[in-house]
Amino acid sequence: MKLVKLIASLGYGSRKDVAQLFRAGRITDAAGEVLYADDVVPYETIRVDDEPLDPPPGLTLMMHKPLGVTCSRKDPGRVVYDLLPPRYNVRSPALSTVGRLDRDTSGLLLFTDDGALLHRIISPKAQVTKVYEATLAQDLRGDEGELFASGTLLLEGETTPLAPAALELLGPRHARLGVSEGRYHQVRRMFAAAGNHVETLQRVSIGALTLDGLPPGEWRALDAAEVALIFAP
Repeated sequence: MKLVKLIASLGYGSRKDVAQLFRAGRITDAAGEVLYADDVVPYETIRVDDEPLDPPPGLTLMMHKPLGVTCSRKDPGRVVYDLLPPRYNVRSPALSTVGRLDRDTSGLLLFTDDGALLHRIISPKAQVTKVYEATLAQDLRGDEGELFASGTLLLEGETTPLAPAALELLGPRHARLGVSEGRYHQVRRMFAAAGNHVETLQRVSIGALTLDGLPPGEWRALDAAEVALIFAP
């Protein structure tokens, strides 16, 4: 791929804009030598205004989604894409969230521009476990774990029972729940079916990938080994 097309696909501007960056001498190699549009150089050596290029296509990010932000591109309030650099929103192929967290749920959120990877993660066949921590309005009764693990729980308005889910009690009103599906508001609805109400909810892991101390609102790119953790048991 020619440098103008490549750099434009990363969101640095239109092809015309990128051509102007070349003419202005703002695209260089790691040693500061000015590059030209028809140069062939290793990706990792390219600099724009002395900064390395953003990661190439095939990008997967993790974000610690804060409360009050929606997983949408069009919303009157704040959206998760506002937390990324502006040019990440015009990359081609586009970055998409891998599933969603509602406005009142925080925690681990993935983005990728790899459509095959996205579908592999969300496919029911993959059985990728997502773990949530919930605080509840009432004390747990003690039988919720058996109910959630039964594989027979029907959510209101649905006709297919939920797959078995694993509940770990962390306190009288605090629990960790691992689910392998991604139904609408699933965790909240599961606790509602058990006669309780979720007051706070955070997704803490996807597969074996965790937040690992990432602060709310922050994000970082994942390497291949970290992406593999998503599918680890």
